[in-house]
Amino acid sequence: MSKRVRSREVCADCSAPEPRWASVNRGVLICDECCSIHRGLGRHSSQVRHLTHSPWPHSQLQMVQTLYGNGANSIWEHSLLDPSSSVSGKRKANPQDRVHPNKTEFIKAKYQMLAYVHRMPCREDDSVTAKDLSKQLHSSVRTGNLETCLRLLSLGAQANFFHPEKGNTPLHIAAKAGQILQAELLAVYGADPGALDSSGKTPIDYARQAGHQELAERLVEIQYELTDRLTFYLCGRRPDHRNGQHFIIPQMADSNHQFEELAMDVYDEVDRRETDAVWLATQNHSTLVTDTTVVPFLPVNPEYSSTRNQGRQKLARFSAHEFATLVIDILTDAKRRQWGNSCESPKDNVELILQGIDGHHNSEGQDNDQPDYDSVASDEDPVQEATCGDKSSDLSDGPITVQEFMEVKSALTASEAKIQQLLKVNCHLSEELRLMQSKVKYAQLAAHQQEEGEEDATLPCTEDVICKTEQITKNIQELLRAAQETKHESFLPCSEKICMAVTEMAALFPKRPSSETVRGSLCLLTSSASRLHRECQKAAEHNLSPSDIQLVTQQVIQCAYDIAKAAKQLVTVTTKENNN
Repeated sequence: MSKRVRSREVCADCSAPEPRWASVNRGVLICDECCSIHRGLGRHSSQVRHLTHSPWPHSQLQMVQTLYGNGANSIWEHSLLDPSSSVSGKRKANPQDRVHPNKTEFIKAKYQMLAYVHRMPCREDDSVTAKDLSKQLHSSVRTGNLETCLRLLSLGAQANFFHPEKGNTPLHIAAKAGQILQAELLAVYGADPGALDSSGKTPIDYARQAGHQELAERLVEIQYELTDRLTFYLCGRRPDHRNGQHFIIPQMADSNHQFEELAMDVYDEVDRRETDAVWLATQNHSTLVTDTTVVPFLPVNPEYSSTRNQGRQKLARFSAHEFATLVIDILTDAKRRQWGNSCESPKDNVELILQGIDGHHNSEGQDNDQPDYDSVASDEDPVQEATCGDKSSDLSDGPITVQEFMEVKSALTASEAKIQQLLKVNCHLSEELRLMQSKVKYAQLAAHQQEEGEEDATLPCTEDVICKTEQITKNIQELLRAAQETKHESFLPCSEKICMAVTEMAALFPKRPSSETVRGSLCLLTSSASRLHRECQKAAEHNLSPSDIQLVTQQVIQCAYDIAKAAKQLVTVTTKENNN
């Protein structure tokens, strides 16, 4: 899209110029401020992506731009277009409104409560209404009128509706007609590319038979989206589906509902972490010292049970290394389900993975009263260890069969993989232990210094602190751009600039500040900068595998978050104290 056309775009929620983010499932473009609210709604309400910094399938981006250009926003603001809405007090947010509460309340009403969407006349049998809407959707997807289909979906039409007379789903029809943008829209609303029609054919089959090869290839990518996203998160690569290279199959044999839920929740957590990384990389220094920097954990999805929401939010406590280990477990189990070559039952394996979540949480030793989660979340007792049922084999002196040999070989391979995994975890724990020891030593030194001298209550002027924060922020943004562009060789020089800026900022404050908040923030600032430098030194090593590089990058991003958070705290407390 040309810059001239882009300059005419405005935020769908407050009309601010040149929006840089998109809500994929709503078909609208939004500004940075409104995006900070969308990110807190959860993917079930709004799936946000940056227009230039996030990876996009071309046809999906084209779908969003087409919807936006054809007035999709009027679907979500239908009643506001009524002249009587101004009389009733309803009004759209504007760029000058405060983020909290003005824009927040408007956006939540617009997308969570669907307060301004056109309502169908009430009928006694709502299922009949949904069926009628779904039949209309089934007919409409053969055309290029995207906004009509989005309106039907907003009213309750089902993307996976199976037409009893036609014997297929809307995605079958869109695939046959070659409507790739309609297919993208249906997929965003949950349409299954692997759904079978009455003859056992999928939408992918329909597209190939009709000669729409590009659409068929895109449907294959959509079918593998969940597992592809997890694989890409770990190693920065995607399978070559065009040449038949599939790491794992989404529609796994021996499937299990509990496993599917876990995989979807981890997918959402991957999306949250990657979106946060893009968010921090694209913001300026003023945003870093506001309350909209990060989304700390997955927002509550009201369609899920409180237990599942609690588990989803606990995923945020995983470090980059621990989270990567969980993703590896899921990908490994997905492959096992496809191949069907493990002695474990799917239920046992899922329980072991789930136990890993609570086991990690329990091992952290964190204070359960710490307000890490939404009100729905609470820490529960860890799940009791699930064991695989014994499958004793006949160890007689008879000849060993090929099957027995393969089972032993498979068990040895699995054991070796587990040993390697434990070795990596041990190295990680050793590093954590060294870090904790250095923190203890730092605390002891600080306590000793405090005993030798008097505490100092004076704080630097706010302008000096903000100036140093701007310098830190500029260097962090340079580092995050390098991470976004996978320029790992730039990590170390960027970290050296950040460490120098952090040292200069810390020097503004007294050696023994009397404020406990200032002491804690300074400790977080300097220790995070030191850890960032160590992680960037790792990235400079030439013998790292792609997965190791990915882990180091995630640690680098986390350190950058911690530095930005500490800088924000110091600006806030300095401003508050100096204004008193």
